[in-house]
Amino acid sequence: MALYDLNTLLSENTYPGRGIVIGESADGKSALFAYFIMGRSVNSRNRIFEMHKTGMRTRAFDESKMVDPHLIIYNPYLKLENIDIITNGDQTDTIFNYIKEHGDDGTSFVKALRTREFEDDAPNFTPRISGILHYASGNKFDYEMSILKSANGDGSVCNRFFYSYKPRAGFGHFIHTYKCNGNPIPSFYGEPEEVSMPNTAKELADICWNNLNADNKVSLFVRQIPLDGSKPTEIVINKNA
Repeated sequence: MALYDLNTLLSENTYPGRGIVIGESADGKSALFAYFIMGRSVNSRNRIFEMHKTGMRTRAFDESKMVDPHLIIYNPYLKLENIDIITNGDQTDTIFNYIKEHGDDGTSFVKALRTREFEDDAPNFTPRISGILHYASGNKFDYEMSILKSANGDGSVCNRFFYSYKPRAGFGHFIHTYKCNGNPIPSFYGEPEEVSMPNTAKELADICWNNLNADNKVSLFVRQIPLDGSKPTEIVINKNA
């Protein structure tokens, strides 16, 4: 598989939609992940990220302009003990609640997402993309990613793809909802793209925010988790700040 430059992937695509990047820092000292949202409509662009006790939510920047909260307002990020969950929709809650009820035996991520499908926004049928990071003792972690998508635009069929990774210093994976801009918007296809990773949350935030399309980018969240157990670093950037 080709190793992609995240700067290039983002700068050459005006509308990847929503995206998740997960990997290990170049120095091997941290887990890193990022989540961004974009928007073409006034409703989609009228959002910010807001941290709360158990994670992060999306919220309307101007409540008076919110037309339909469906598929717009959700928890992109939730945390459990030794687990981070990041997704592009309310399936974050599905995974979170499944693990709280059944525990995490290594299959919980897959089992939870088998109860969900792509978004009900025909004709786009936007994929649901998800990621989970599991932290263990001994400065170790692993991560999984998933995409639930229609069968080439056939809204009667949901195909579910799951990927499991052992981290490598300086490497990560990037998955996004759309291949590119369009009408309807073509879904992402293929495996998550392998990308090179920087050392810090600040560097990853700069790569993402500076290369996302200026008109369509809305919000970005980056989290760096030192594998020595020290305090994580979190960065939130809202265009509507």
